[in-house]
Amino acid sequence: MATTQSAKKGKVILAAAGPGDPELITVKAVRYLQMADVVLTDRLVSNDILTQYVNPNAQVIYVGKQCRIGNSTPQQTINQLMVQYASSGNLVVRLKGGDVSVFSNILDELQDLVNHHIPYEIIPGITAALGAAAYAGIPLTARGYSTAVRLLTYYKSDIVSDQYWQEIASTTDTLVFYMSAATVEDIISKLIRYGVAPDTHVAVIEQASTPLQQVHVAGIYDYLEQYGTLSLMSPSLVIIGKVAALHEQFAWFANAPERAPYFKSIASLPNNTPNHQAHVSRA
Repeated sequence: MATTQSAKKGKVILAAAGPGDPELITVKAVRYLQMADVVLTDRLVSNDILTQYVNPNAQVIYVGKQCRIGNSTPQQTINQLMVQYASSGNLVVRLKGGDVSVFSNILDELQDLVNHHIPYEIIPGITAALGAAAYAGIPLTARGYSTAVRLLTYYKSDIVSDQYWQEIASTTDTLVFYMSAATVEDIISKLIRYGVAPDTHVAVIEQASTPLQQVHVAGIYDYLEQYGTLSLMSPSLVIIGKVAALHEQFAWFANAPERAPYFKSIASLPNNTPNHQAHVSRA
């Protein structure tokens, strides 16, 4: 006798979509998207992934977040949607931009899944630091330049202590700042204040690995003069270190001819209500 939908045991797949280029998603993530009953997708996921890889019968729900934007989907709402649909016997794919475990709220989601005894899998992906560096021609640990990489974020003034600023200003490690487009000027100013080496460079990669990627590179003591008035597109990643200078030699992915948004803003996404089914054009 056939098993009914209600009798099925639900499951949540915490999957990564990569930094932007839809071909950078993993084969395993695509396989689950093709099987999914429900997809809860972040804002920073290429629409091509949703139109090309997702089960055409799946319910696609936008649960996007956007830093400092008031109408971002609350994390608790996302958790409730995962539990609600999985508890009803659905295969739910929670699709995140970049990698699922780097500067995401996966801990909150895991805790709720465990508390409700819902099975899950975690599928890693290409995080923004790796995708942006590759598409900018910047080897993050180039021999003779850097032997380590630090993944950081700086979106508010109290998230990094003065003692740590002093320490990273003197390091030869490559520094990669996530979610810090609005604080680039402050980051650079603090590093200069603490005596960062003059051969340090800054590379800011806007909308990495997408057709609208833009890369802005300068020496750290010159960056603000060259790009200080530039309003950066979201998402932007900041790479700081000697390796950033290698972009000029090894860039292979040309800057887009225009600066325009690749990912939709929160305001333009379908209404994020708990039972809302987003329309995804598959033309």
